[in-house]
Amino acid sequence: MSYPWRDGNRVHLLINGEAYFPSLFESIGQARTEVLLETFIIFEDEVGQQLQHALMAAARRGVRVQIIVDGFGTDLSRDYVARLNEAGVTVHLYDPRPRLLGMRTNLFRRMHRKIVVVDGQVAFVGGINYGEDHLAERGGMAKQDYAVKLQGPVVADIRQASLALLQQAGATAPEPPAQADGVSARLVLRDNERARTAIEVQYLQAIRSAQRRLVIANAYFFPGYRLLRELRNAARRGVRVQLILQGLPDMPLVSLLSRLLYDYLLREGVQIHEYCQRPLHGKVALVDEQWATVGSSNLDPLSLSLNLEANVLIRDGAFNQHLYAHLQELAQEQCTAVSRKLSRRGYWWRAPLIFLGFHFLRHFPRFVGWLPAHSPRLKSLFARPRARRGADRTSA
Repeated sequence: MSYPWRDGNRVHLLINGEAYFPSLFESIGQARTEVLLETFIIFEDEVGQQLQHALMAAARRGVRVQIIVDGFGTDLSRDYVARLNEAGVTVHLYDPRPRLLGMRTNLFRRMHRKIVVVDGQVAFVGGINYGEDHLAERGGMAKQDYAVKLQGPVVADIRQASLALLQQAGATAPEPPAQADGVSARLVLRDNERARTAIEVQYLQAIRSAQRRLVIANAYFFPGYRLLRELRNAARRGVRVQLILQGLPDMPLVSLLSRLLYDYLLREGVQIHEYCQRPLHGKVALVDEQWATVGSSNLDPLSLSLNLEANVLIRDGAFNQHLYAHLQELAQEQCTAVSRKLSRRGYWWRAPLIFLGFHFLRHFPRFVGWLPAHSPRLKSLFARPRARRGADRTSA
C-alpha cells in the first residue's frame, strides 16, 4: 500500500544502533500519550533490556504502549513479557504457529517491518532490530544498518498503518494533514493482500527515472528479473549504477545467490562493491539528487513477495546528498570493488546455476502463489504470574 506524498516533514538519517537507539529511547522517554512499536526481532540483551525499561517507564506514566513482534523472529521469555505486562505494556505476537519437533514452522510471510510512532508526532522507520548486533562499536559481526526519524504530516500515515495492523480499537484513519513547505516523504507498505508488489514497483519507477546516478545498498540482494533488467538498462543509458552488497555475510547462502548475478550486471557497466567490515543489514537507495528510500525491505524473494515490509520514500536534496556522501565513503574506504574477471572465476560450474537462477527469478511470483496461504493473526501475550507459596497457591 502506498500513501500519498506528504510535504512539510523533517527527516533525519540514523546510521547504526549508535545513532538509532539513543534517539529512539529519548523520544519514548518524552512520550505523553502513545507509543506504537513494530519489529521483527527483540533480543533480551543489553539493548533489549534498555528497550524494555524505556517502554515500562512510559507505560507507568500513563502512556498507551503497544508493541508487535514477529512470531518467527522474536522468542521472548516469560519473565521479559511479564515485566512488560505488569507495567501496562501490551505485547502482540504476529502470526504465532505451533512448533514441529521443536522447530518453528512459520518461516514464510513474516512481519518484517520496523516502525515506531510516538504521540503521533515522531516516527522511526528502517531496518534496525533491537539487539547488540546493531552496535557497530561492538565489532565482530555487528551489522551496518540504517533508519530515519521523521516528524511532520507523514507520521499520521505511519501511525494509521500501525493501528491497522493492531486490529484493535483506535485503528481509524486520521484526517489528511495539511500540506506545507519542507521535505516530501511517503510511506509504502508491502502486504500479501492488496499491496503485493508495492515496494518493488517504487524501486522500478525510481530506477527507470534515473538520469545520472543510482546507488543501492542492500543486505540480501536477489531481486526479481524485472528489477535486474531495469538496473542493466539504466547502466546502458549512461546512469552510474552502484550496488553495495554483503562481502562478509551473516547468511553465506544469500551471498552465494547474489554473486550468481554479478556477471550479468558487471558486463553492462554496473559497479558492485562488497562491504567487508561486518555484515551489511541496510536497505537504502537513492536516485539522482532528490529521491531516496530507507526501510525494512531487502531486494530478495522473502521481502519482495512474502513479508510485511515498510519503506519511506524521501524527496529532498539535502537528505539525498547526505546519504550519497556516506555511501561513497563506505564504498571507497570499507568495500572491495568486484571486477568482472573476479566474478567469472569458476564460471564453468556456476553457469548452470545462473541459468536456473534467472528463470527462477522470472517466474518466482507464480511459484510463491503455490505456498499455503492463511490469514495471519495477532496474539496478545500475557505471562501468567508465578504461584506464591502458602494460602495464595491454593486460593485459585
